[in-house]
Amino acid sequence: MRTIHRAINAERLAQRLKELSQIGRLGESGVCRLAMTPEDKAGVRLVRSWMDEIGLATRMDAFGNLIGHLSGSDASAPILMLGSHIDSQPYGGRFDGAIGVLGALEAVQTLLESGVRRIMPIEVVAFSDEEGCRFNKGLFGSRGITGKLEEGELERVDRRGVTRLEALRAFGGDPNRFADDQYAAGAIAAYLELHIEQGQVLEATGEPIGIVSGIAGPLWLTVALTGEAGHAGSVPMALRKDALAGAAEVITALNGLALREAAGGASIVGTVGSMSVFPDSRNIIPERVTFTVDLRDIDVDRRRRLERELRELVEEIVDRHGLTHAIREDMNREPSYCADWIKSILRQEAALMGLAPPELMSGPFHDALALSEICDYGMIFVRSRGGISHHPAEYSDPDDIAVGVELLYRAAARLATDDEKEDAAERMRTTVA
Repeated sequence: MRTIHRAINAERLAQRLKELSQIGRLGESGVCRLAMTPEDKAGVRLVRSWMDEIGLATRMDAFGNLIGHLSGSDASAPILMLGSHIDSQPYGGRFDGAIGVLGALEAVQTLLESGVRRIMPIEVVAFSDEEGCRFNKGLFGSRGITGKLEEGELERVDRRGVTRLEALRAFGGDPNRFADDQYAAGAIAAYLELHIEQGQVLEATGEPIGIVSGIAGPLWLTVALTGEAGHAGSVPMALRKDALAGAAEVITALNGLALREAAGGASIVGTVGSMSVFPDSRNIIPERVTFTVDLRDIDVDRRRRLERELRELVEEIVDRHGLTHAIREDMNREPSYCADWIKSILRQEAALMGLAPPELMSGPFHDALALSEICDYGMIFVRSRGGISHHPAEYSDPDDIAVGVELLYRAAARLATDDEKEDAAERMRTTVA
């Protein structure tokens, strides 16, 4: 086993992860900390207490993001931003997002304890509602600060009938201040995010960490098929307009399209993860079925081609079953690539640690995808056991997490110093121009 000198305090980091995991605890190892719920608010309160403890100036912005600010010696310099999220899936794990927030906090605390001379201001951010499972659209906080929220977002309703507007206000956000809390292009020099891999590449290569090359573009659709209800015992099969039978064919078709492309080496994935059936009775033919489609690929042209094929198949299937249909687009993001100059810094610092991390793509989206709209970004992945995520069995070894946070700290130290700050600022000036 390789011995890596670490400046960070791995024990402090592990203890904070353990404490945070108790909020919204699910069974022995899981977490249910849905966005903007009392559990999420308690988690934010705990993380904020640690930010206050190390001397960061903390605030909750209009979008529900928790931000800890550390001034640099040059007040005019763009910000170095580090972070992730602490909200979870309803049947989630304790590492997804959390290691990115607490890892960023540990990196900044180590900068302070090590006396690193900081030119750039640094912000540690716990973004609100990254997961998107409560209101069926994620990256809320990170899209908010980039000015990319869409019409109707605050009217979205969760399964209990609570609107996002109601949840946001109860959480401490304020829609009246949205414009005040957006970041202009050039305000952030770079964004760094640490995250568990949620896949099996690093485990297969035997490496504790990896450097992300880019994030696949997610397309989220909601499909509604409507037929005709009837008695399950009396309506002849040939006369039925069964919405669920049609939905089953659509789902099978989506799976077939993705498998066909994957067989040729494509990175595309297609998933139906949520479905509702009306009237939901064992002896009534389903009249209406609504289900979600999640289609992702690093190649946006291929993803668009499969979307067209899927829509054509839906038309054929509903026509054959005598149904009507509607398709709503919930999210449509282009793939995004990590900045070469940031990847270069990560590789150089990893080499000084005695590591040669592989470069790998991210299928899941992250807050970095939203931040890429206004700044360059880089990401570090930490090995996931079995590739399991969005599940209580999700696990990353504390030593692997510590290695990832050490690299995050070293990269932040490089970026926060004079030479790197000037380089980053010049890149942003060029980009904006």
